[in-house]
Amino acid sequence: MRIGILGDIHGNVEALRAVVAAMQKDGVDTWVQVGDIVGYGPEPSTCIDIVRELGCVTCLGNHDAAVLGLLDTSYFNNFARAAIHWTTPRMRPSDLQFLRSLQLVVKRPPFTVVHGSLHMPDQFGYVITQVEAIDSLEQQDTRLCFVGHSHVPSIYLRRDSAPTEIRVDPSSEFEVSYQGYDRVLMNVGSVGQPRDEDPRAAYGLVDTDREIAWVKRVHYDIAGVQRKIREAGLPEVLANRLALGV
Repeated sequence: MRIGILGDIHGNVEALRAVVAAMQKDGVDTWVQVGDIVGYGPEPSTCIDIVRELGCVTCLGNHDAAVLGLLDTSYFNNFARAAIHWTTPRMRPSDLQFLRSLQLVVKRPPFTVVHGSLHMPDQFGYVITQVEAIDSLEQQDTRLCFVGHSHVPSIYLRRDSAPTEIRVDPSSEFEVSYQGYDRVLMNVGSVGQPRDEDPRAAYGLVDTDREIAWVKRVHYDIAGVQRKIREAGLPEVLANRLALGV
């Protein structure tokens, strides 16, 4: 089976379409999306439509929750908060219904999907270091787990015989064999707003037969989405950062 994993999309249709086209060439059997379909970007409803059409196994992200009024935005930075305030009144009833249907943690053996981390899914904790990875892996009861939230790709591999000895492969792009490992925690980066200084859209791919995981990158029309952000009246920084991958 080939699992294609979409990271945080954040209303960026140009990036999403480029990634989906690449994933279709890869021959994806099962589609996954790790939350934060909306927020930051100018076309949240279209992104929701694409995720639904693909039949993605999807979990709830913190920006999705904020649009639903389920999460206090006081801890968001000013630009993220402004984007939520812009996005919320533009949601269609069908968009809100879909987002309300999403769960914090979704399990479809052999994989689990959660936006931030398994050890504090309702707090949308980040997995950035081995410390958070160990905590999350301890809660993981499927071999594979896919996360996003940090917008930075990485993969953590654990053997149950040595639960604190974690192999880490952080990279903008990678191909990693997970043969011989009992638990794999994979951050697939971000489709619509990478933050690893690589502005290309990121996505994840896992071949469960060959036991190989990839994070791949694709170019997309950054100038086009920047223009839409500015025309929508969203904060200028949300356009500028896309070209920098920050």
